[in-house]
Amino acid sequence: MKYKSVFDIIGPVMIGPSSSHTAGAARIGKMARELFGREPEWATISFYGSFAKTFRGHGTDVAMIGGIMNFETDDERIINAFDHAKKKKIRIKIREEEAVTDHPNTARILLGDKNGEMELVGISIGGGKIEIIELNGFELKLTGHHPAILVVHDDRFGAIAAVSNLLASHRINIGHMDVSRKDVGQMALMTIEVDQNVNEEVIEGLKKLPEVTQVTRIVN
Repeated sequence: MKYKSVFDIIGPVMIGPSSSHTAGAARIGKMARELFGREPEWATISFYGSFAKTFRGHGTDVAMIGGIMNFETDDERIINAFDHAKKKKIRIKIREEEAVTDHPNTARILLGDKNGEMELVGISIGGGKIEIIELNGFELKLTGHHPAILVVHDDRFGAIAAVSNLLASHRINIGHMDVSRKDVGQMALMTIEVDQNVNEEVIEGLKKLPEVTQVTRIVN
């Protein structure tokens, strides 16, 4: 893979022994928390591949839980993440999975409360870098390196153009866009990475589009 700076090679400032297994895990957890939009009442974390084999020794479990509680990678509270979760009455379940995945450092996180659930799959690709590759059954590629907008919409003619035109009207440049759908004519998900953080006016404008059912903003 390509690195943009020496800090990508050295890895991030972090608590724990491994940028892939600790910092990456914390960032996957933090991204899950951001996408869920609130503190969950419970979390089920499933580890696959190398994560499943080494998560205790590398602190992958506490890092993931710390991320879910919105701790940064260098937050010393990560060390006692289980205790912090218990104090907040967040129920945690860890699972070691034997299924073979495409990437060795893979985790599936299911977050929930009385208002709903969210499930995602994330991978740690090295140097603390991550990718979210699945969200509520939709395939996507979300790195967290850039501001992003996730738009759930009807899979119909003109939906992508309507979103793109609205962003263009606010002079927002799209760096990368993926579109995933579960079936033809059903719901679809646009994952849009942009060059600058998007303000609330833009988000409200997207929500008013007739094709759009949900909008989530990722701030960088």
